[in-house]
Amino acid sequence: MKKPVGVQIEGSIYASDGEDIGHNQFLDEFIEFIESKGWSFGGGSFQIDEEGIKIDDID
Repeated sequence: MKKPVGVQIEGSIYASDGEDIGHNQFLDEFIEFIESKGWSFGGGSFQIDEEGIKIDDID
């Protein structure tokens, strides 16, 4: 049986217009995109500030 091959994502996402991206807002959009492709996602995420430091979710 063939083992599945996937993609691991490491990085940060910021809005280009300088607005804040809420954690829940991002996850909703991200999961919608993933599911629209028939894919699945397993992992974690958290809100960060402009220096990449973990903060409490803004939403």
